[in-house]
Amino acid sequence: MLWSAQRMSVAQIAEIAFTSPDRVREVIHNFNADGFDSLAPKYAGGRPPTFMLPQRQRIKKIALARPTDHDLPFSTWSLSKLAEFLVAEGVVDDISHEGLRVLLREEGVSFQVIKTWKQSNDPLFEDKKNRILELYAIADGTTEAGEGDPTVMICVDEFGPLNLQPHPGKQWAPKAAGKGDTEAPRRRRMRATYNRPHGVRHMMGAYDLATDRLYGHVVTTKDRTAFIRFLKYVRKLHPPEVRIGIVLDNFSPHLSTKKDQRVGEWAVANNVELAYTPTYSSWLNRIEAQFQALRYFSLDGTDHGTHAEQASMIRRYIRWRNQHAHDQALRALVKRANVA
Repeated sequence: MLWSAQRMSVAQIAEIAFTSPDRVREVIHNFNADGFDSLAPKYAGGRPPTFMLPQRQRIKKIALARPTDHDLPFSTWSLSKLAEFLVAEGVVDDISHEGLRVLLREEGVSFQVIKTWKQSNDPLFEDKKNRILELYAIADGTTEAGEGDPTVMICVDEFGPLNLQPHPGKQWAPKAAGKGDTEAPRRRRMRATYNRPHGVRHMMGAYDLATDRLYGHVVTTKDRTAFIRFLKYVRKLHPPEVRIGIVLDNFSPHLSTKKDQRVGEWAVANNVELAYTPTYSSWLNRIEAQFQALRYFSLDGTDHGTHAEQASMIRRYIRWRNQHAHDQALRALVKRANVA
């Protein structure tokens, strides 16, 4: 267009721009019609680049790392910074911001708010964590079980305490219109509970990774005797010759002490390996995500009058959950909550 403004002919412009006269006339005509907007590039569609598995794995690894780990002077990745870094490191030749976002989403990576975190002070943190991740890899079929390794993994923990109180939740309700009617409120109201004389209950839960099934027993106490009783039930889920790995936390009834060795002795006698999570590392136990789904689907927004009514609701949810393990809403909630 500068050459045209200098009154050069179409033939002259085509000669020095190494293009055809028709293309020159098209550009001048578009500029006369649309002005400078016509000069913006209009990228044609085409097949997006294909990234091989090693490239995808490295992109995911870099995205999950902190920029400071790569000696960069910023605290978080943006799509543009990450794309520039991937090209500079030679991971890819080129990648668009949208293509990078889609790739990360396909790899299960999204941009999330940073949450508070309590660092484990367990001196055996790495050993315990790596053993649990190794057991999960066996359960997921990504690693072969070695000699003496369990072939079935079950995550165990307690859920509760279960109080008879209104639980916060959400519901569908009509939109607000005007001042409303206090005699007929749009939404259900939660009663106030100043006195709670009914005590508490606890649920002992087990999540079988081999069958993707959840089990739970509501009990009045969660001492070592009750815990061993529940372990005996869990052991019966598989034949005695099948070695089971049980992932559990360091709650005192789970441990063998100098005065009470029953848990450890039971595990040895019943072909079971106990894999304890490190201190402050309950996130390594996959049953925690199942408990979050249980709370969301069966307790949020409820106000049970008796413990029997509440326990019935939990049992009915567990039965539904095991029959609908592939429910999209359930899987999405568990996936968001899972860490290990």
